[in-house]
Amino acid sequence: MNAMLKEPILRVADVSVSYSGVQALQTVSLRVMPGQIVALVGGNGNGKSTTLRAVAGLNEVDAGEIHFQGQPVHGLPAHKRVPLGLSLVPEGRRLFPRLTVLRNLELGAYTRDDRQEVSDGIEQMLALFPILKERATQLAGTMSGGEQQMLAIARGLMARPKLLMLDEPSWGIAPKFVSKVLDVIQRVNETGVSVLLVEQNLHKALSIAHHGYVIQTGRIVLEGSGDDLLHNEDVKKAYLGL
Repeated sequence: MNAMLKEPILRVADVSVSYSGVQALQTVSLRVMPGQIVALVGGNGNGKSTTLRAVAGLNEVDAGEIHFQGQPVHGLPAHKRVPLGLSLVPEGRRLFPRLTVLRNLELGAYTRDDRQEVSDGIEQMLALFPILKERATQLAGTMSGGEQQMLAIARGLMARPKLLMLDEPSWGIAPKFVSKVLDVIQRVNETGVSVLLVEQNLHKALSIAHHGYVIQTGRIVLEGSGDDLLHNEDVKKAYLGL
């Protein structure tokens, strides 16, 4: 497993973020190694999404550093982080509901100039997500929640990310689709894309994660392998209701 490589693809070091003077993150530190799925889990309102938005450049960092592939990015605006290989699939998917599946995929490649590369990328996504091939000319807003989530992930991959960040991919979808979405995340990871996953379904997230972090009131309080955290008594009591 590539997770044994020493240099992390993402390093978040002592990052703090506040909203209108209220502290949302307090000296958060985490790492994603190349080839890993890393899960960031915890209750609602504890800073999971804020962490992803800080890495993506959508939230300004008050203190701390964010390094991607060994280079500092905490001073870069969001639009300059995407071409480096950072892609965020936000909570709620944020698709263009009145545009077709194909058009949504094309818009995901806005940083790419080579039209042949974009066309090849779309073919790759339709092969990876067969349901999208069936729905290619359908308006995104008319698909089910699970199908829309597949499209959101595929659109995020159109930017050819080295690190794909997913914010609550099971949000708003039928339970039968949750496992399918997580299977897709594993298949994406197997293609060589590292993944930073924020997910409300803690058990399923940790079951596919190589490593995990538990965040509480804006601080990392536990970390370990996904399996270790799944069997941690404190995690079981606080988050799994055991």
